[in-house]
Amino acid sequence: MKRTDQRASHLAGFSSGTSLGGSVSRYRDKQNIYKQGAPAYTLFYIQEGGVRLTTRTKHQVHDFFGELCLAGYPLRVSTAVALTASSIRTIKKEKMLGMLRRGNKVSNSLVAYLLSSVKKYGDHVAELLTSSAEQRLARVLLRLAHLGKKGPAVAEIPKISHQVLAEMVGTTRQRVNLFMNRFRKRGFIDYNGGLEVRQSLRKVLRKH
Repeated sequence: MKRTDQRASHLAGFSSGTSLGGSVSRYRDKQNIYKQGAPAYTLFYIQEGGVRLTTRTKHQVHDFFGELCLAGYPLRVSTAVALTASSIRTIKKEKMLGMLRRGNKVSNSLVAYLLSSVKKYGDHVAELLTSSAEQRLARVLLRLAHLGKKGPAVAEIPKISHQVLAEMVGTTRQRVNLFMNRFRKRGFIDYNGGLEVRQSLRKVLRKH
């Protein structure tokens, strides 16, 4: 599926990741990369595969994650797990801060990306405080399907377990089961090989 996240344009020059330095490690499907509460001395860049964070949505190739250490967070605020077999570059916080201070094209691109990322995290925290679990699940599904307000009427994503969705949303698997069944009965989603997500799911966001 074609990616529409505007942050991707900031990182067009880092596809290989070699200019970022650091070391590359391989992770198995569902292997933990780090756990919530661990010291945060590094950030990561995905060269192959994908990663799921328990407090956010999934990350794809050419994304950074763990970057909140640059904003002064001393501990990990989430657990990171490989979605598939993945190749991930680990970059020390001090090295990245040095790159950001250079004031060149590379550092400007990184700053734009990281500012966007920190804003998204702040938006996520606000969402947790102000939205119901049902609304948060609807937002997660729309994001996974890359369905913006002006996007297509329907988009398909691979099936994802209700336990994984529960961790993304911050609720229980039982409640996700309930909401997904409700969404399907109302025609907001459907199962047809993968998971079809429709723009009509936005009606859930207008509740209350």
